Amino acid sequence: MKINCIAVDDEPLALEILSDYCEKIPFLNLLRTFDNAIETLEYLRNNSVDLLLLDIQMEELTGIQLLNALKVKPYVILTTAYDSYALQGFDLDVADYLLKPISFERFVKGIDKIYERMQKEGSSPAETPPTIATVETNTRDYFFVKTETRIEKINTSEVLYVEGMGDYWRIVTQNKRIMTLMNARGLEEVLQKPQFCRVHKSYFVALDKIEFVERRHIKIRDQRIPISDTYHKNFFDLIEKKK
Repeated sequence: MKINCIAVDDEPLALEILSDYCEKIPFLNLLRTFDNAIETLEYLRNNSVDLLLLDIQMEELTGIQLLNALKVKPYVILTTAYDSYALQGFDLDVADYLLKPISFERFVKGIDKIYERMQKEGSSPAETPPTIATVETNTRDYFFVKTETRIEKINTSEVLYVEGMGDYWRIVTQNKRIMTLMNARGLEEVLQKPQFCRVHKSYFVALDKIEFVERRHIKIRDQRIPISDTYHKNFFDLIEKKK
């Protein structure tokens, strides 16, 4: 069974990321991409799709306005940098709500949710398609984060540690420091084990960049990072596995 979908976002890089994610899932067929809601609305009036990957904040016509204008709605996954629309999205019976920057793992979970709903409605695929366990998500060596002015690509191997700073997170790499506004859950989805570990409510560390651990602190370059009681056991369990 194929899931035919289209993606709508007025940010070219966001569309590029979604297109790349779609290509990695064998049963997901991306028919078209659009950078505005008006052209999307015209396309949907003449074509049927199974799934709509939809950004919310766009010029002229928002994603929410687009949904309200549709007489027949496909499954919808909202993709947005703003969590303030979550309640409104679920009022419109969307299938999922993905906060940018969207990790591939989180994207696959949303697509799997659509697949399961389509199965329950009567579709009978010849075989179960690959899911997060078989699409080899651990081979990705980069991820994207949104800053105030753009979306930055970050090479996973260059990350030293990530530090929480109020509502923001500072990602410290070998070459630069990037401030991003995202929640801890979103970070945990891109900074996954076994490469990374959360050691404090305000810190994630790259295990291979640790110089030494002394009592309750980690040394990475010129930074001493505390290990809190909450994450102490998990961190040292991972360290033991690396011996």
